Amino acid sequence: MKDCGAPDDTLQRIAEALERLAPAPARAPDFARAEAFVWHTGPDRLDPVAEVNRVALDLLVGIDRARDTLLTNTVQFAHGLPANNALLWGARGMGKSSLVKAVHAAALAKVPGSALKLIEIQREDLPSIGRLLEHLRRAPTARFLLFCDDLSFSHDDQHYKSLKAVLDGGVEGRPDNVVLYATSNRRHLMPRDMIENERSSAINPSEAVEEKVSLSDRFGLWLGFHPCDQDAFLAMIDGYCVAHGLSVDPETLRAEAIEWQATRGSRSGRVAWQFFVDLAGRNGVRF
Repeated sequence: MKDCGAPDDTLQRIAEALERLAPAPARAPDFARAEAFVWHTGPDRLDPVAEVNRVALDLLVGIDRARDTLLTNTVQFAHGLPANNALLWGARGMGKSSLVKAVHAAALAKVPGSALKLIEIQREDLPSIGRLLEHLRRAPTARFLLFCDDLSFSHDDQHYKSLKAVLDGGVEGRPDNVVLYATSNRRHLMPRDMIENERSSAINPSEAVEEKVSLSDRFGLWLGFHPCDQDAFLAMIDGYCVAHGLSVDPETLRAEAIEWQATRGSRSGRVAWQFFVDLAGRNGVRF
């Protein structure tokens, strides 16, 4: 007679398949382990960051208004006061993501014991943001800066709908202990030519892009970053040299820096840092 019972390995595979379809809720993370975490999915988890990759706030030159505005907003939030979500948009390499990480450290220094945590989420993981918010909602004594770097959307991208859970909060509302800081090269989070294309080809042009374009309007703070001039570019390099104890003849430094930016065809904080890395290496300076 044929045995109708399923082998143990088959039952195990069935159990594993069901677990993948409906995984058990992730354990609550220990937020005391670190100042910053990275959100991952598959399975859901918040991995602590032992040391955040960031520069000191005073080394970010040429973005004074954005720096002061974001720092004030972040310190308010660390104190438990109302604060806005912030969109940092504009030129590449001008310190948008660096500013978010530097402001987090500066706010911790200004508000000791504030339990202000930086949580990074990747753009492709935005559909899971509701599950992340549940973890953060259950830790009311901590404050969370939710950070999404290089945020943008294409015409068929539905990830922006998930982002509304943070910006608008839905029926349940955004947790009071969470604000979102996002960076983007685009003020409206989608390319201008895509906006114009949808307006020209849609049956109802005004509604075709309104939902996506209006997403950026939901950020309380818009902080613009623009290409720097030569003086600001050189000041950035001088700041790095002073901070890392590198002494170079000023005229030589100026000539080499200008030549470097000319070969790159642009000036930005990122280009200034790349020049300094090359300069430090040639002069045997470690950092």
